[in-house]
Amino acid sequence: MLNILRPIWAYRGFVLGSVQREFQSKYRNSLLGATWTVINPLAMIFVYTVIFSQVMKVRLSGLESSLAYSIYLCSGVITWGLFAEITGRAQSMFIENANMLKKLSFPRIILPLVTVINALINFSIIFGFFLLFLIVSGNFPGWPVLAFLPVMLVQLLFAVGLGMVIGIMNVFFRDIGQFFGIFLQFWFWLTPIVYPVSILPYQAKVIMSFNPMYPVITAYQQIFVHQTWPQWLQWRALTYTMIAGMLLCWLGFKMFRRHSGEMVDEL
Repeated sequence: MLNILRPIWAYRGFVLGSVQREFQSKYRNSLLGATWTVINPLAMIFVYTVIFSQVMKVRLSGLESSLAYSIYLCSGVITWGLFAEITGRAQSMFIENANMLKKLSFPRIILPLVTVINALINFSIIFGFFLLFLIVSGNFPGWPVLAFLPVMLVQLLFAVGLGMVIGIMNVFFRDIGQFFGIFLQFWFWLTPIVYPVSILPYQAKVIMSFNPMYPVITAYQQIFVHQTWPQWLQWRALTYTMIAGMLLCWLGFKMFRRHSGEMVDEL
């Protein structure tokens, strides 16, 4: 671990510069610039609130609040977006930075870190507006919101490990990235984000239990929709996702150390 942290600390200026450059390039040649980071989450929350709670009048069983389904959607879609952005960007991070990898000498492990930091910045902006929406609408969960942090750490561990493994494999087999983009879309719909798991038949619930993102998303929904701490069974399920994330991180670092030289030649 120290062998990983030392070069990252030594190149901290390079990391911060890369994060700033990527954030600025996202809104280059845009009249509103970084203002879009505010408009996008506001538009999403507005659409979910107006369309589903006021127009379609969708309700969740057992919850009387007219905003319950909107909060259910936001808590799932926003947090899934963090996972999708990390894994989606990670699968192409080495390919997109091929010229830099060939011309500059720096610890290659910095690239996954830059990807995660950029994803967290985007997520923090959207999630901040989501929390503001909960406060204004009188649906802030109170102390259970603290459970959000350990749940997010489990999600980050799993996303980083999976992203590194796919990113390295994609350098040598470019079909991996194409396949994962399609697979991620199916994965979204196989996770109870748009629909509650209670409507599924028993067999589907059993299959759903093997989805490592299932306990993560349901834990978020427990916090923000039901405004309670995740239940013991949810924490136990999150432990399995955490173990899977640790194994993926270990595999990713092992693959990276073994094939880092070959990756530059392949690029």
